Amino acid sequence: MNDLPPAATLDPLARLYRTRPDTAATLARIWDVLPDARLVGGAVRDLLCGRAVTDMDLATAVPPSDVMARLRAAGIRVVPTGLVHGTVTAVIDGRPHEITTLRRDVQTDGRHAQVAWTDDWREDAARRDFTINAMSCDRAGVVHDPFGGQADLAAARVRFVGDARARITEDALRILRFFRFNARYGGDVPDAEAMAAATALAPMVERLSVERIWSELRRILAGPRVAETLALMEHAGVLARILPEGYDLSRLGRLLACDGPVDPLLRCAALFAGDVAEIAQRLRLSRADGRFMLAVRDGTAPHPGMTAHDIARMLAADPAEILIARAWLRQAHELGRPDARWDGLRDAIARTPRPVFPLAGRDVVAAGCTPGPRVGEVLEQVRQWWLAGGCEAARAACLAHLRQVLAG
Repeated sequence: MNDLPPAATLDPLARLYRTRPDTAATLARIWDVLPDARLVGGAVRDLLCGRAVTDMDLATAVPPSDVMARLRAAGIRVVPTGLVHGTVTAVIDGRPHEITTLRRDVQTDGRHAQVAWTDDWREDAARRDFTINAMSCDRAGVVHDPFGGQADLAAARVRFVGDARARITEDALRILRFFRFNARYGGDVPDAEAMAAATALAPMVERLSVERIWSELRRILAGPRVAETLALMEHAGVLARILPEGYDLSRLGRLLACDGPVDPLLRCAALFAGDVAEIAQRLRLSRADGRFMLAVRDGTAPHPGMTAHDIARMLAADPAEILIARAWLRQAHELGRPDARWDGLRDAIARTPRPVFPLAGRDVVAAGCTPGPRVGEVLEQVRQWWLAGGCEAARAACLAHLRQVLAG
């Protein structure tokens, strides 16, 4: 179970001002303009359980157009970042603060919702996914908790607001969000109703865009209790639906057992089964992320006992971050636990400057070789000589060897 303080004993605003003293003046400016506004969602949740607060979102019963007018009249820059959802962003001292008008759902289709404004705080809170995300805190520091979120925080319980099946039917992404939030805020045994609903409605995740799936999966892999969470997702029939190409929980588990870095891409390289390039393309990963995982999975991995020349030769072909990631996967495969020798290997790779072959085709031509296919052949011959020497030969030595090759 997560070690969370008893939520009811904490004053969220007092803790916020103590840990983020810069926010007092900012919130005061907003509250002077919108006195009914409240901190909502994750800010309240994390303040109550003693976690660091990043985003401080607020809600108000004031319609979006009036919110913008009031902020501008007070000299506060405002950006209409999501008017269709009732959200504007107040920029104060260069920092953005989202302010959203209270809403109620008019219609949902499992992916999107049509909303209307309301002045009913409970109705707005009822739209939220989990009880721990449905709390709000007003200017006086009073926590409004219509669905028992504080008790659930204290009990390390992630529970849907109202009927779990209804909440998931409104937005299938909540299935993945349940597993992510349970990993961070839940206990050893997940909420039974939530698990039953996620299992029964698991096919709905196939209707989600791959971008939304990848965003949640990446955050799960970067979070706590990764192995336990993915095992729950497998048990619920969710993991096979978001990774139909297959997955390898055993390989990922061995990587995690090595105490490797919290790197979601490295963990994906261990988790994904099948053609990594095809999976990356289906999930619409960025080119950089796709290339990283492909290089990590497909190349030769370093190992302890390599000489400095061996490391230099590998660095001439691939950057250090790729070689270090390959080393983690190889350690997971061969050992599956922490080991000082592997740590030393990665340190040596990180310390070694990446060597660069000092010649180019123009140098071969300048040395007397007729332009054509032979230029590349000669250049590669000299490069192989340079590699065999541990990439230590400088430009002058390489030019001397080039002349020998051309002469012979």
